[in-house]
Amino acid sequence: MENLDEVDLKLLKILHNNSNFTVKELAKQVNLSASPVFERLKRLEKNGYIKKYIAILDAEKLHQGFIVFCNIKLKKHDRTIGNQFVADIMEIDEVVECYNTSGDFDFLLKVYARNMKHYQDFVFNKLGGVKSIGSTHSTFVMTEIKNTYGIGII
Repeated sequence: MENLDEVDLKLLKILHNNSNFTVKELAKQVNLSASPVFERLKRLEKNGYIKKYIAILDAEKLHQGFIVFCNIKLKKHDRTIGNQFVADIMEIDEVVECYNTSGDFDFLLKVYARNMKHYQDFVFNKLGGVKSIGSTHSTFVMTEIKNTYGIGII
């Protein structure tokens, strides 16, 4: 963050809450003209502060609102097995987030499914096909309390 000034941080905060603003609208909010704001945005994108712009979809409306956190323990720990697990997980659409973790489990998956039956099918037919998995532990979300869809910029 050593290259970011107050205007950069303000732009990032604004975009984090709503990336749908035009450059002209952003410029007005940070009291600059459009040209320098455009250049700042390009620099923030080029330097990796802004990874991409996305639309956040409503999982419930799309009948994918059953959220499960699935802890994964690998059968064995070595580079080949770990890399194969990651490659396999990258191909599974229901898995929207995957983290390599410390502690009792090796990975944490966030999974979206239609319902319990869909999740059961996912476990048997998709996770069941990942040969490197030794065991799983599922935690079902009852309700989402907070989701900022990213990081808080302080």
